[in-house]
Amino acid sequence: MTRAERMKNTPVGPHYKWIALSNTTLGVLIATMDASIVIISLPAIFRGIGLDPLAPGNIGYLLWMILGYLLVSAVLVVVLGRLGDMFGRVRIYNLGFLIFACASVALSLDPFSGGGGALWLILWRIVQAFGGSMLTANSAAILTDAFPVRQRGMALGINQITALAGQFLGLLAGGLLAVIDWRAVFWVSVPISVAGTIWSYRSLRETASGGRGKIDWLGNLTFAAGAGILLAGITHGIQPHGGSATGWGNPMVLGGLIGGVVLLVLFCLIETRVKEPMFRLSLFRIQAFAAGNIAALLTAIARGGLQFMLIIWLQGVWLPLHGYDFEDTPLWAGIYMLPLTLGFLVAGPVSGYMSDRFGARLFSTSGLVVMAGAFVGLLLLPVNFSYPVFALLLLFSGLGQGMFSSPNTSSIMGSVPARYRGAASGMRSTFQNSGTALSIGVFFSLMISGLASSLPPTLSTGLQANGVPADTARQLASLPPVSTLFATFLGNNPIEHLLGGPTLDRLSAAQRDTLTGFGFFPNLVSGPFHHGLVIVFSVAAGMALVSALASALRGRHQRAGEPPLPTSKGKQEWRKAPSS
Repeated sequence: MTRAERMKNTPVGPHYKWIALSNTTLGVLIATMDASIVIISLPAIFRGIGLDPLAPGNIGYLLWMILGYLLVSAVLVVVLGRLGDMFGRVRIYNLGFLIFACASVALSLDPFSGGGGALWLILWRIVQAFGGSMLTANSAAILTDAFPVRQRGMALGINQITALAGQFLGLLAGGLLAVIDWRAVFWVSVPISVAGTIWSYRSLRETASGGRGKIDWLGNLTFAAGAGILLAGITHGIQPHGGSATGWGNPMVLGGLIGGVVLLVLFCLIETRVKEPMFRLSLFRIQAFAAGNIAALLTAIARGGLQFMLIIWLQGVWLPLHGYDFEDTPLWAGIYMLPLTLGFLVAGPVSGYMSDRFGARLFSTSGLVVMAGAFVGLLLLPVNFSYPVFALLLLFSGLGQGMFSSPNTSSIMGSVPARYRGAASGMRSTFQNSGTALSIGVFFSLMISGLASSLPPTLSTGLQANGVPADTARQLASLPPVSTLFATFLGNNPIEHLLGGPTLDRLSAAQRDTLTGFGFFPNLVSGPFHHGLVIVFSVAAGMALVSALASALRGRHQRAGEPPLPTSKGKQEWRKAPSS
């Protein structure tokens, strides 16, 4: 008998559920932190490998450094959740920790510089995302197996809120570690992932019997190709093409969008015809499962837009206006966004515990309404806001998201039969991760389109008023605004980056000080930027309200018995009541 078989046959004690909770919470924390930790630390990383990400032809490195991890997570979690159902959730989870640890070591040892160094980081980030997807795809299923119904919402709430908080803690950790050394951004994952790997292999047990079955190779292939091509097309749609500020008219982008949709439609057709599908579409006949996932997708899109717009708002406008050097803004942006994380951490476990007693619909729906109200409050703020008001709105947004996420996850996972929990967990994570990736394409495109119409004349006029020759000013103003937007995102002084050394050297000292000072760029873009923020936050508030409607339609949460699950062949599979 192998060690794995002996561990599987070893009965778990009454405290095992807390071991499972602590280990899976550590797993999703490190996986989600690493999804966002590079965002704030990108300036230090690119300086460390000697690459200018804003130079022509290098923006692709920048986008794939941010989005590569998210795209892999969105595409693979459902596949890995299904493999957990077939071969053992703990087995796939443990392997994920091991892959994640190995990738973390490789990232911290990048031997190259320039484009080669960037490619090394992007490729190993993809491997790291593969391991992280194994963790997030199976953690909720492991907890659902380990905890009785009366405590499931609390456990899933802690796990889910830790995952959401990890996205924002990653921003803070990236800013702090990048000050020490750019490699420290990746070093931090090494001891945590190695310790987590050893702990998970020694402590976790298979508490649910897996059904080997057959791997749905055709479904796996069409889903991975379709989702990957679609999300890659959206990623490249942000980049300028020809004379356009965005690439949505690029034939390659259009081909990717159309091809991705066609492959996903083909995937859905395949899944209704195979005996053991990867993506069990019949689960969507369960009202709580379908409504919960729709609400999760729209909320993830709105939350992703909030995260990136807040970073640009703080780094590009508010912090420089308050005397912070552009180079210091990534760190301080993470610090000033802490009320959002605090809201998650307070509301998540509490709402998860309360939803065990009173059901998920009340708390998840109310949380989305609170979140929509916070978006409305943010769009009413002036660009140069009062921080206490801003912090209060962030706190309410975090509370709303925490109120929604824990009960929603518990509702989704509790609504499906035990043998499908790995697939259901992967499907839930797919919707959530896809929403985050989609939000970047949606909200960056909205912001870039808004800036493309209003920023060029404002920038040209402002530069000429401070001694920049008219031809140079018009040429700089005609550049795609994506570079200006990402310059603020990376903690660079946008005007200094646009003008470069020769043009600045020809100006007087007073003109140079004005153009590269704290106030010139923020005051210059405040009008166009605020117009874009109003559009972005209005769309996000609308998505939150639609999510609230979907959440309200989830039906009454089943607490004891479970309704029948229709299969793809029209038969009924009666589910047993969960054990307690």
